[in-house]
Amino acid sequence: MNKTKTSKIIKWARQKSPWLLHFNTGGCNGCDIEILSLLTPRYDVERFGILKESSPRHADILICTGPVTQQVKPRLQRIYDQIPEPKWVLAVGSCSCSGGIFSGAHNILGGIDKVLPVDMYIAGCPCRPEAIIDGIVKLLEQIR
Repeated sequence: MNKTKTSKIIKWARQKSPWLLHFNTGGCNGCDIEILSLLTPRYDVERFGILKESSPRHADILICTGPVTQQVKPRLQRIYDQIPEPKWVLAVGSCSCSGGIFSGAHNILGGIDKVLPVDMYIAGCPCRPEAIIDGIVKLLEQIR
């Protein structure tokens, strides 16, 4: 196989089976519960090929919840750097989009976009699983 066919197959696989890495930067866990509910039989995102990955080295999409704190900033940057290119970032919840109710606190930097380039924002406190699925689908359409 030549290089163009291989790259087409890789791009097709990336669009049809995105692997997600979830990282909580210090929020209340409301959005985390909603992200985990995506894996339950009610929503079952695995039927769409979406897999939750536990290693940044195998992930395609980084899903962040919570506001960025001073303490978590270097960890978040290190995890982002470990994800292979091409990579995308989803900010899930009001806290990760703008800092939410925690903005203005002495140790809060703000939303995820203060540290990483964000490709998709999903607002809500907490976000509904349907909104998260819709955001992932729109991100995949954007990748095409």
